[in-house]
Amino acid sequence: MLTTRFTEMFGIEHPIVQGGMQWVGRAELVAAVANAGALGFVTALTQPTPEDLADEIARTREMTDRPFGVNLTILPAIDPPPYEEYRQAIIESGVPVVETAGFNPKDHLPAFAEAGIKVVHKCTSVRHAVKAQSLGVDAVSVDGFECAGHPGEDDIPGLVLLPAAADAITIPMLASGGFADARGLVAALALGADGINMGTRFLCTQEAPVHQRVKEQMIAHSERDTELIFRPLRNTARVASNSVSRKVVEILEDGGEFGDVRELVSGARGRTVFENGDTEAGIWSAGMVQGLINDIPSVAELVERIVGEATELIQQRLTGLTSTTSP
Repeated sequence: MLTTRFTEMFGIEHPIVQGGMQWVGRAELVAAVANAGALGFVTALTQPTPEDLADEIARTREMTDRPFGVNLTILPAIDPPPYEEYRQAIIESGVPVVETAGFNPKDHLPAFAEAGIKVVHKCTSVRHAVKAQSLGVDAVSVDGFECAGHPGEDDIPGLVLLPAAADAITIPMLASGGFADARGLVAALALGADGINMGTRFLCTQEAPVHQRVKEQMIAHSERDTELIFRPLRNTARVASNSVSRKVVEILEDGGEFGDVRELVSGARGRTVFENGDTEAGIWSAGMVQGLINDIPSVAELVERIVGEATELIQQRLTGLTSTTSP
């Protein structure tokens, strides 16, 4: 067993986290992660209403008696979701931890703190991690440029970003972006993290509510099979490479505006990919770590493999590199 500040603070066995993923962070996956001794997050905005979120939390609780949390992603919108109502549903459901992402979570932190809920905030830069700590979050998840979804605009990979963040903060830190196996976990710990946060790797597990063809496409993909969309709009997102994402890149690089790609990147199309298995139907988030994914295990098998192999790496390979005798 690998014990870190994060496992101790959040009452979990293993320093592995399944972050919130749109359309994917549902009860079946989250409960499987919790039952495996890791920490999973139900994705709040995947549920159409706060009432639906409360029902999904209750459904998850029927499948596990172990800790799990809820992801609340705060994004700009002309007609934003009722964030306060989602927050209240989380509080009333008795969830012990929330993962916040997107915009500054300061407006939500007092209510979560009053309810005794710990907060992990996702960051893409050292300055954002420092700011989150100053606001009073309990831990941060720091995303390197390799990650799926929004990597920020600084383009700093994890090998540099993680130790830089570890030097700047004192609260527990998760390493996110590019993690799929034991080697990544051991590397993250060496870089100063207290655990790893995986999205793409958990997407390719038996319990993930995603069509089999999508999982098989991820196995077929290499680390080169992603696209960075919305770069000219300064809202970069990393998604799987397909005809749709490549078209979006082409339109925007040729001077197009968001309105020119709105229909191509709609959430409804992305949801269709996951539900129907048509990997050319829309855009879908996937990280460069696709190149390290070669199978579709159960969540329990994946977590056990990562922790077991990480322990062996630390005890055998790394310890064997040191010498106790003088040259």
